[in-house]
Amino acid sequence: MTRSTAAAWLVTALLAATAARCETFTIVAFGDSTTAPRVVKGKPLTVYADLLGKELPGKGVDATVINAGVGGNTTVRAKARFARDVLARRPDLVIIQFGINDSAVDVWKKPPATRPRVAIDRYTKNLEFFIRALRERNARVILMTPNPLCWTDKLKAMYGKPPYDPSDPDGFNVLLRKYAEALRCVARRQKVPFIDIYAAFKAYEKAKGHSMDELLLDGMHPNEKGHRMIADLLIKQIARAHRSAGPSSRPTPAKPD
Repeated sequence: MTRSTAAAWLVTALLAATAARCETFTIVAFGDSTTAPRVVKGKPLTVYADLLGKELPGKGVDATVINAGVGGNTTVRAKARFARDVLARRPDLVIIQFGINDSAVDVWKKPPATRPRVAIDRYTKNLEFFIRALRERNARVILMTPNPLCWTDKLKAMYGKPPYDPSDPDGFNVLLRKYAEALRCVARRQKVPFIDIYAAFKAYEKAKGHSMDELLLDGMHPNEKGHRMIADLLIKQIARAHRSAGPSSRPTPAKPD
């Protein structure tokens, strides 16, 4: 190797190393309408993905956050767009939150539906599919349970029939809580970190003087306070994992919370 060739090789190597150090950490938020961008009264709602993008750099994580939430999505619909909306972005980390639409029984239809849109065993298999595909690409995963729901007059009019119980304040979660537990089981079985949004919202509700209405826009979708709570839990988890991995590698998996 000549001196000039060696010098050129060294410059190329240094440039490549510099580019690697400067490359941002790509996070994809993959979910349904509780993840997706939302406009409320003509103004964009600040959702958790927005907060991550703004605040993670201050925690030492130079992250680009892509919101890949789509309203109305079940894990079946999400699977159909997974390659385009998630894998094609070459993410370092994917946050996955589904369950509200999967567990829904459309009792408002004529004739009424009698089963969830996606059976719970298929829901878990779809979550496991996402995890496997991301692991094959050396991407990390954080699972999140869906947030709980609460009754409103509109929701009672639509869903106030069995298996739901409008006389029970928690009667809209009769199936959703089972899907939240199924997600916890997937996280433990697959040894991926998860954040229990369902439990966090329920804990808030149980505190003296609090109600679930304070976290939800419409009995279903988190408001800015709800998204703030979700973002705080995520930022803590992501920053901790990023520090443990060091500046030049992807985060190591954290233990499930």
